[in-house]
Amino acid sequence: MMLLEAAKSSENQVKYTILESSRDCPAAPLADEVIVGSLKNEIDIQKLAAASEVLTWEIEHIAVDALIELQKQGKTIIPKPEVLKIIQDKGIQKQFFSENNIPTAPFLLMGDSDITSDTFNDAEVGGQKLVIKTRTGGYDGKGVFIASSSEDIGNIPFTGDLLTEKFAENALEVAVIVAVDQVGNQTTFPAIEMYFNPVSNLVEFLYSPAQISPEIENKAREIALNAVKALNSPGLFAVELFLLQDGAVWVNEIAPRPHNSGHHTIEGCNTSQFEQLNRILLGETLGDTFLLQPSAMINLVGPEGISGTYQLENEDHWKTQPDVFVHMYNKLETRAHRKLGHVTVTAKTFDELIVRATEVKNQLRIIPS
Repeated sequence: MMLLEAAKSSENQVKYTILESSRDCPAAPLADEVIVGSLKNEIDIQKLAAASEVLTWEIEHIAVDALIELQKQGKTIIPKPEVLKIIQDKGIQKQFFSENNIPTAPFLLMGDSDITSDTFNDAEVGGQKLVIKTRTGGYDGKGVFIASSSEDIGNIPFTGDLLTEKFAENALEVAVIVAVDQVGNQTTFPAIEMYFNPVSNLVEFLYSPAQISPEIENKAREIALNAVKALNSPGLFAVELFLLQDGAVWVNEIAPRPHNSGHHTIEGCNTSQFEQLNRILLGETLGDTFLLQPSAMINLVGPEGISGTYQLENEDHWKTQPDVFVHMYNKLETRAHRKLGHVTVTAKTFDELIVRATEVKNQLRIIPS
């Protein structure tokens, strides 16, 4: 939806076709054509390819082998399907980091039965806590489990092949969004500082500029650029990083698409992440990523105990505030922890931003309609 909003606000006359499971999806009103089908169905993907000159994606759960075959036939796909092959499996992604000397949390690839209370004492991943992830299928904070006791080990909600990581104790989480055009030029957006809901693992609140030293930001930026360079593909890439207290920087994951961590760029930057991706898809030069003003983003998610139709309380009021920008995704129903929209807050100074964004965050509520 936001990619198409950026496209429609520009002067390009490109037509956009989307593949979605329903015509009720948020992007449908803006699309020139909607193909109803499944991202995991090879025939449906071929229908999309037949209607398009360039393909891209907004989620990783796709029949990637169909994309690889289309690329062999000459279809332009951005990012390259080989990137998706790496990203879809968190175990393969971690091995990719290791093989390309990209710093990341120590990890082990294990079956669910291999993880025991002894794993807390493992030389590689051990500690007071363990991070256990499904290797495939996770999204929006799902597929991640933090174990801090033997009892937790007995309650791991996943089975099969898993990824176990060393817990990044007291780490600050930041994102660096990297853009790569079709001839290999790279640029980055200013670093973004992120805070997550401890239950859903979803980004709850973020702001840019991140409150880190120029030296640490340069280090994080260099690591992010090197990680994306190793992928050898045009596209937009959100590199999520852990900044440890000893000065180390670990790459957590890479999202090869527009990402929640960059939604503030719509109002906050000269070029939004969505306009940037459009530029890349169209073979244009990269836009300037200068941060116009300190910006914060607050995710609007479905609260527990409410399902069905909903509304943002006092939405009309928020739309009158010159420093508050409401983006509802127009999903038909709410459920617990479902992303329903986001709100961006801007200010002239960082100190003013934090005060105002905290005030707004404390007043935002999703209620039944």
